[in-house]
Amino acid sequence: MTTGETTEAGRLDADGLRHRTADLLAAHPPATTAPLDFLRARFDAGLAWVHFPRGLGGLDAPRALQAVVDAELEAAGAPDNNPRRIGIGLGMAAPTILRFGTDEQKKRFLRPLWTGEEVWCQLFSEPGAGSDLAALATRAVRDGDHWTVDGQKVWTSGAHQARWAILIARTDPELPKHRGITYFVCDMTDPGVEVRPLRQITGEAEFNEVFLTGVRIPDAHRLGEVGEGWKVAQTTLMNERVAIGGARLPREGGMIGVAAQAWRERPGARTHDLHQRLLRHWVDAEVARLTGERLRQQLAKGQPGPEGSGMKLAFARLAQQISGWEVEFLADEGLLYDDWTLRRPEGVDFTGREAGYRYLRAKGNSIEGGTSEVLLNIVAERVLGLPPEPRTDKDVAWKDLPR
Repeated sequence: MTTGETTEAGRLDADGLRHRTADLLAAHPPATTAPLDFLRARFDAGLAWVHFPRGLGGLDAPRALQAVVDAELEAAGAPDNNPRRIGIGLGMAAPTILRFGTDEQKKRFLRPLWTGEEVWCQLFSEPGAGSDLAALATRAVRDGDHWTVDGQKVWTSGAHQARWAILIARTDPELPKHRGITYFVCDMTDPGVEVRPLRQITGEAEFNEVFLTGVRIPDAHRLGEVGEGWKVAQTTLMNERVAIGGARLPREGGMIGVAAQAWRERPGARTHDLHQRLLRHWVDAEVARLTGERLRQQLAKGQPGPEGSGMKLAFARLAQQISGWEVEFLADEGLLYDDWTLRRPEGVDFTGREAGYRYLRAKGNSIEGGTSEVLLNIVAERVLGLPPEPRTDKDVAWKDLPR
């Protein structure tokens, strides 16, 4: 074993990753290298997500060592891949493709996904199947080596800028709702794909509704086996909740940091009641942060479990409570809002905008990525082991379900 290069198991250690990062920076100085060229070189060097396999942006290294690479690159002023813009690809599509994709699919999709050359969206929820996702009605019919897809999806973040989508559709209506679903990669440039904006309470339209009419998807873009889409989707959903609720933050990072800074800057607005509530929010935010660290340690050992649902649930509650506190603390100033013009943003910015935006946008946190009510059921049944709710439709063919 070479000291500073690999562990006894042949996996790179922290010093080995620092050496490789230094080599990347020497060969591609951030000051003189185009950002996209640097990101491509970083992926090819295995420093994109170090726990991924070699040749797919990783080095088969422990997941926890990603922080070592990130710190070295940040100190050197290296460009990042704008994770807010490509969060669905990074947090949901990539782990699903890695687990269920063919070698050809992994090689085709993962590199441009990570560099941000191709943005992804998620075509799961439907107008009649949001909280009950398995009741989805979008149909995919086999036609030789292609599938023809017709249906409607809703609450699709970033569909207006996406090149690809992860899609679940019903391929066998004769089976119970969880069993007749198949998972696909959908080309958002197909002429049968129509994206319409959904204007939110913020005035913006980061969400969309998507209509699919005769969309042709090659069978080569199917993830997993026919009829096993629900199994594949569980990987996406578990990773989605971690991506939304389990982001790594420093102490007093995120929205609680903004609220605490406002408190420090405005001594004249302080009251005893606001102080006590802020302290409770601060403690809750710190508990959530430390729980997230523990969850990430569990992730290093395998796929995320239902604990991610608890993190996402806590994130939604905290975001709404803290943003409500901030608006109340700022009084008239908290009611100000910059612009109600319909806009199509690339992502959500909870810390770079005004208090009014945070308050309004946080209302969606208890809906997106699984409603809080659904997540409470998941935590109750899969974490606490409580009896599940009665499900009378469990063994009924989808076509026979009342709609």
